[in-house]
Amino acid sequence: MLKSPRLNAQRMALLGTVAVLSLTGLAVQALSPAQAQTPPALTIGAAPQSFADIVARVRGAVVAVKVKTIETASADEDAQNAMPQMRPGDPLEQFFRRFGGEGQMPFGRQQRPRAAQSLGSGFIISDDGYVVTNNHVVEHATEVTIALDDGRNVAAEVVGTDPRTDLALLKIKEKGPFTRVAFAGDMPRVGDWVIAVGNPFGLGGTVTAGIVSARGRDIGAGPYDDFLQIDASVNRGNSGGPTFNTRGEVVGVNTAIFSPSGGSVGIGFAIPTEVARDVIESLRNKGSVARGWIGVQIQPVTQDIADSLGVKDAKGALVAELQNGSPAGAAGIRSGDIITAVNGERIEGPRELARKIAGAGPDKQAELTYLRDGKEQLVKVTLGTLPQDKPRRADSNGREGGAERNALSSLGLTLAPATAVPGVSREGVVVVQVAPNGAAAATGLKAGDLILEAGGQKVERPSDVSVALANARKEGRRALLLRVKSGDNTRYIAIAPAG
Repeated sequence: MLKSPRLNAQRMALLGTVAVLSLTGLAVQALSPAQAQTPPALTIGAAPQSFADIVARVRGAVVAVKVKTIETASADEDAQNAMPQMRPGDPLEQFFRRFGGEGQMPFGRQQRPRAAQSLGSGFIISDDGYVVTNNHVVEHATEVTIALDDGRNVAAEVVGTDPRTDLALLKIKEKGPFTRVAFAGDMPRVGDWVIAVGNPFGLGGTVTAGIVSARGRDIGAGPYDDFLQIDASVNRGNSGGPTFNTRGEVVGVNTAIFSPSGGSVGIGFAIPTEVARDVIESLRNKGSVARGWIGVQIQPVTQDIADSLGVKDAKGALVAELQNGSPAGAAGIRSGDIITAVNGERIEGPRELARKIAGAGPDKQAELTYLRDGKEQLVKVTLGTLPQDKPRRADSNGREGGAERNALSSLGLTLAPATAVPGVSREGVVVVQVAPNGAAAATGLKAGDLILEAGGQKVERPSDVSVALANARKEGRRALLLRVKSGDNTRYIAIAPAG
């Protein structure tokens, strides 16, 4: 599915597995006094000498997913291969124009549809032929064919997709029964053996093995990233294929790789079963996924922010802004609160909060633990339904006005009342200028940003920011906490003055 390799987490269409890695017992003998003092070697257990029995049991459920799509390509792309290169003014140029029609040779930019085909992997989870794969494998598909392990090619339809987790559910149109596999009931530990099976580079059923290298990876693929990192070799064509434990249960859905070349370098990412199982069940029952929503913009609690709020631990999710009509707002949550737990389970940061709220589902009640003014409080929130993503507007440009300004030299900021800058806002102060080497620039503040609060207090004039800064210094805080709006996004910034 990749059109060009990049040095980042890349999505792949996979169908394979990898080289078998195994460890056998090693005997250590005391050959010298120095060696006799060496601590005994750790015993490595559960390392099979062969994965053949597991593979024989599961490979019949692993399939290749063949997808046909319609892409649009400009006439320029087609003509580059089909037409001769001519200098401007060449006599043949007019001939080709007349022969092909105006705008249909290399000189036009007409869009032409063309058929394309891609390959991925998947696995059957039911006797009647439900197949799990990646959303990016079947996205924009006009026709889907499943290649079974026994050599048959059968038609399939897309039951539902979930772009947020990159999962999709297909249904084979022929009657079963089919060989199937099951999701694991527990998650693997870092260091556990895993086996990947798929269709790398269209080669057909391929098996590779390795270990779980890490858990909880966030690779920036989506809002609910929680990937398993595995070192079993996966490549393009493996997308949507399963990762098995040594009991032959699915512990992950292969989705992405980190590679400078487009091929495996031993760093692959799989959607864990605990995420995939619930999404696939919802797609099977409803054809879509409905997620819980509390209607807040959240951000991580950095150590600077924790210090400016007088909070000991830099953990939890800081509420930057509440959306209109949000369930959290109705329950009493305010900007500046730090959500630290959901239903009694502690959260480390914003992504964990997002996953827990989304996974709870709409119309459910959740108990949120949060910090306000350093005190822990509880509130019950009835979750709404996560709306579709809205397009974001570009950040506004800073504009000069004839308004009162205040140069806060220690912060590297020049501010003006927002009301004095036409079309900006009726509240807060607008950033007019940011010193390139100042403290404000280091936090990412830029001209056009709107400061709504400083030190927990609303601001209307630049002098309000100066007062908040003086108060923070009196209280012995190392940084001043600002609530800032950039375009449609609101966030908190902890800024430490110079000097």
